Amino acid sequence: MMDSLSALSALALRDGLAAGQLSAREVTAHFLGVIEARDPGLGAFVTVTAEQAMRDAADLDDRFARGGPVGALHGLPLGIKDLTDVAGVPTGHGSAAVTPTVATADAPLVATLRRAGVVLVGKTQVPEFGLSCHSGNRVHSPARLPQDPRLSPGGSSGGSAAAVAAGMLPFAVGTDGGGSVRIPAAACGLVGLKPNRGRVATASGQADLGRLVVAGPIARDAADAALLLDSLAADTNHRALSAAPGSFSSVRSPGPLRIGVTTASPFASAYELPIAPAAHAALDAAITALDAAGHRLEDLDPHWDPRYPDAFATTWTTPMGLPDLDDGAEARLTPLAREFRARARHRPATELARALDVLRQIEWDTVAAFAPYDVVLTPALADTPRPIGWYTGADWDVDADTDYRRQCQYTPWTSVLNVVGLPAITATTHWTAPDPAAGPDAASLPMGVQLIGRPSGESTLLALADLLHRAGPEDAAHG
Repeated sequence: MMDSLSALSALALRDGLAAGQLSAREVTAHFLGVIEARDPGLGAFVTVTAEQAMRDAADLDDRFARGGPVGALHGLPLGIKDLTDVAGVPTGHGSAAVTPTVATADAPLVATLRRAGVVLVGKTQVPEFGLSCHSGNRVHSPARLPQDPRLSPGGSSGGSAAAVAAGMLPFAVGTDGGGSVRIPAAACGLVGLKPNRGRVATASGQADLGRLVVAGPIARDAADAALLLDSLAADTNHRALSAAPGSFSSVRSPGPLRIGVTTASPFASAYELPIAPAAHAALDAAITALDAAGHRLEDLDPHWDPRYPDAFATTWTTPMGLPDLDDGAEARLTPLAREFRARARHRPATELARALDVLRQIEWDTVAAFAPYDVVLTPALADTPRPIGWYTGADWDVDADTDYRRQCQYTPWTSVLNVVGLPAITATTHWTAPDPAAGPDAASLPMGVQLIGRPSGESTLLALADLLHRAGPEDAAHG
């Protein structure tokens, strides 16, 4: 069994640990070995806490042997983005402008995961302050797509997603303020779920002004995502939910649904938004599968408010003006962060207030536009995974506005769901043919769709992702 641990689902690992067929030390040692072997070429981790992880695993094994209480994720290894505090581990925020600080206590999100019994094995790569939809910075090597390391796994949870896709972790927790769970999950061929606002009581470990950021699972399939969501959505007494009826792990396929389909984006008032053939192919594959399953699909035009791009950018970037940085530290920021910081520090408070009012109106309008539908379907991303350096330039020589425009063009459908607060999930529905022009190492690349649910509709989304998700090119060809 040890020879194939990386191939097992998180559910299968959980069951093996719960039955005593596997020990936490065996599982932890295995995944640390995979990280040691595979991470140097992928840059998924910025810190690996191997010694502490093995001590924690031994403590879990001792508790299990004594018959003591164990959590719902007992013994499963997990990494945490380098934006969230883990006691005794440096938090660097992916920035050369700040000195990493060793956290004295776990963030609430991490404390929730520890109560569920996970073994934390390290911190994963992020863009500077989590601002971008890639996972490169000026401190560490960029995270790379396991299917083709010349490409980005997306962001800001790109290191976590790359680790799952490469078999270094069975699943991961991401944080999502504009698509940062869904984007890298889609780029890496995984399932990524942004829960409904308020679903995860401990939020994300990140502070933001628009209540945009929420923690959510990144997994190889919908069942593993549901398993992790059960513990993220632990009740107020800190007891992780079980797989009993009513938990996300027990979802069943819903009856016929009314599904609105759209490629309209709220960024269309600011940018040209070309949609690549591979994105259309992914959407078409989802439509075909959903229609065959008996669901009713209809075209939908949400009539997005043209003020959205400015209002979102203002709200998302204003926190960059808050940290106290001297001139030398500011010079070490990436061009994007430096420019957004300068604008934030000169922005009147009334401008932020107006932006928040616009986003509040968009929230109301969107919920009303989506209300006739059980689910809304969009592409996940507008193009295949982008090359390393595509946003920033190889030498960080791309200006901030170009960088930001390219991010919006790649991810035109994700951020508005953080504004609205509705749950959304991405699943892979199409794999491209290898591009001969990319050379002999070219690989099939995943493309997927985003499904948007009603308030608190995560169970329906997980069931649909289970129907649609194609884990690899062979699965897509025969699924």
